[in-house]
Amino acid sequence: MGGFLFHAFVYLCAAVVAVPIAKRLGLGSVLGYLIAGVVIGPLVGLVGTETQDLQHFAEFGVVMMLFLVGLELEPRVLWEMRNRLLGLGGLQVGVTTALVAGIALGLGVRWSVAVAIGLIFSLSSTAIVLQTLNEKGLTKTEGGRASFSVLLFQDIAVIPMLALLPLLAVAEFARHGDPGEGGHGTSMSLVDGISPWAYGPIVLGAVALVIIGGRSFSRPLFRFIAQSRLREIFTAAALLLVIGIALLMTLVGLSPALGTFLAGVVLADSEYRHELESDIEPFKGLLLGLFFITVGAGIDFGILGANLGVVLGLTVGLMTTKALVLFGLTRLFPMPHRDRLLFTLGLAQAGEFGFVLLSFCVQNAVVPSELAKTLSLVVALSMLLTPALFILYDRVIAHRPAQGDERTADEISERGTVIIAGHGRFGQIVNRLLLSNGYRTVVLDHRSELVDGMRKFGVRTFYGDATRPDLLHAAGLHHAEVLVVAIDDRERAVQLVEHVRRERADIHIIARAQDRHHVYALYSAGANDIVRETFDSSVRAGRYAMVALGEHPFRVEKAARVFVDHDRETLAKLARAWNPRISVFDNPEYLAIAKKRNEMMEAAMQGAHTVLHDRTERGWTPPPKNNRPDPDAKSSEVARQEPTGSADVPVADGQ
Repeated sequence: MGGFLFHAFVYLCAAVVAVPIAKRLGLGSVLGYLIAGVVIGPLVGLVGTETQDLQHFAEFGVVMMLFLVGLELEPRVLWEMRNRLLGLGGLQVGVTTALVAGIALGLGVRWSVAVAIGLIFSLSSTAIVLQTLNEKGLTKTEGGRASFSVLLFQDIAVIPMLALLPLLAVAEFARHGDPGEGGHGTSMSLVDGISPWAYGPIVLGAVALVIIGGRSFSRPLFRFIAQSRLREIFTAAALLLVIGIALLMTLVGLSPALGTFLAGVVLADSEYRHELESDIEPFKGLLLGLFFITVGAGIDFGILGANLGVVLGLTVGLMTTKALVLFGLTRLFPMPHRDRLLFTLGLAQAGEFGFVLLSFCVQNAVVPSELAKTLSLVVALSMLLTPALFILYDRVIAHRPAQGDERTADEISERGTVIIAGHGRFGQIVNRLLLSNGYRTVVLDHRSELVDGMRKFGVRTFYGDATRPDLLHAAGLHHAEVLVVAIDDRERAVQLVEHVRRERADIHIIARAQDRHHVYALYSAGANDIVRETFDSSVRAGRYAMVALGEHPFRVEKAARVFVDHDRETLAKLARAWNPRISVFDNPEYLAIAKKRNEMMEAAMQGAHTVLHDRTERGWTPPPKNNRPDPDAKSSEVARQEPTGSADVPVADGQ
C-alpha cells in the first residue's frame, strides 16, 4: 500500500497518537516524534524509501524555527551576544573537530576523512535543543542562552564547511561512491565553479539584499497586504518571505537557516512581528514534528543490527567527547552549576546538518558511502538519546540542591524578624515594603549574579539555597516570626513549607503560588497566607475596565471586594476537598463545591450591584465625577488592608 494520502495519514496518525502519550509520561514532544518514527518505519514498515526525500522537505521546519528565533532578537541583543557567539561557539566547534579527528586518526581512518568526520560531528541539533528548551521554559536561563549562542555559531559554520569539504576529496571514493545518495544536492546553486574572488562579493550582495529588503521593502509590502484584510494572503506573504530568502541563500551557496535567521533579526522591531510569528508558528511546528519522525523512521535497523557494538560505541564515544569539551568550556565562560550541566547535556549530540554534510561528502568523494551510512546511524542515535538527557536534567539535576556550585553559601551573621526565601520580582517588593517600615529581614537567593547586583544597590542579600535546612537555621529560623516563600520552583517551595512547618509549628508562613493547584499544595504543606502571583493585578485590571465602561467607581470597588472575598472563601473550601492523587475533574466533592460556589458568586455579585452604598462599609471617597485620575493615584485610592488568614484558611490572592 502506498501513495501520498496513505503516507500522510500514517505520519499524522503517528504524531497524534505518540506525542500526547509522550507528553503525558513527561518524555517531551521531541522524543514522542522520534519514537513514532521508529515504530512506523523500522518496526512496522508502514513507511520506507520516501522517508529520506521527505526528511529534506521537513528540514525546512528548522529554517522556519530560526526565522522565528530571529524575530525575538533585536540587533542590539545579537551584538551583546558576540563574545559567547564567537568565543564559546568558535571554541566548541574548533576543539570538538580537533578531538574527534584525532580519535578517528587513532582508529586508522585516513586523515582527510577524519577531518571531515570531526567537522560533521562538531555540530549539534538546533531543532531538538531549541524545541526542548522552549518546551521546558529554559531558553532564558544561562545554560539556555549559552546553548543558543553555540547553535547559532554552528549554523554559521556550516557555510565554510561546505566550502572546505570538497578540498578533502579522494579519487578512489569517487569510483566506489554512490552519486545518487543524498537529497540536497547543489544543482540549484548559481555559484558552482566560479572563482573565490567572485564568490565573496556575491555572498555579501545576497546578505545585503536580505538586510536592505527587510528594512526598506518588507514593511510597505506587509502594510499593503494588511489593508486587504485577508488573513490567508498575509499568511501566504509570510511564507513567501521565508521561502524566498531560503531560495536566495541556496542559490548563492549559503545556509537557508542562516539567511532566514538574519531576516528575522532585521524584522525584530517591525510592527508586523507578532503577526508573522502567529502565521509561521503552525507550519514550523508541523514541519519540525515531521522532521523528527523522519529521523526515527530513517534508522536502518539492518545496518544497526549488523554493527550494533560499533555504532553504539561510536555514539557513546561521540557524546562523551562532546560533553567533556562542553563542560570544559564552562570553565572559561563561567555559569551556575545547573546551567553548566544543562549546556553540557543539551549539546552533546550530533545534529541534523550532519545528514546534509554526510550526503554532501558522499557526492564529493570525501567519505566512502558505506562509512557514511554508519555515521548517519550515529547521528540519528545521538539525536534519539538527547531527549533522555533532558529528562535526566529535568528530573534529577534541576531539582537537586545547588550544593555543587563553585561559590559556597555566604556566612549569615544577621538575624531578622522576617526570612525571605527568594529575591526575584516578588521577593524584592516584599523586602522593600518591610525594610521601609523598619523591619529587619534576612534574604536568601541562590542566583549569585542577583545577590551581587542587589548589594550594589545597598540591599543586603545572602547567597545560598533557601531549601537547605542548615542555611535556614543559620538565617535564624528558630527566632524569626515570619517566613516569606518567594522562590520560583513550585515543588521546592512546597518542600520548604513542609520542612519549616515541621521545625516551627508557630511561625507564620506566607507563600507565593503560581496557580490554584499550587495553592492547594502549599495549603496542605502548612502555609498560613498564600498569594497567587497574578490575582491582585488581574482584579485591578478588571476594576479599570469596569470604570472605563461607565460603572460608578464606588460600585466597581464594592464589586471587586465582594469578588475577592468570595474567591478567598471558595479557595479555602476547595483546598480542603483537593486530592493530589486524582484530577479535580474526577473529584466529586471538589466539583460539587465548585458548582455551588459559582452559583453563590453570581448571587453575591448581583447583590453588590443592587446597593450603591452600605453603611457597614469602611469610609471610601470616590474620585470626583467627570475627572479621570491618573492610574497611580487610582491604585493608591482603591488599596486597602486585606484581612489576614488563619492556619486553617489560606488567604490566596491570585490565579
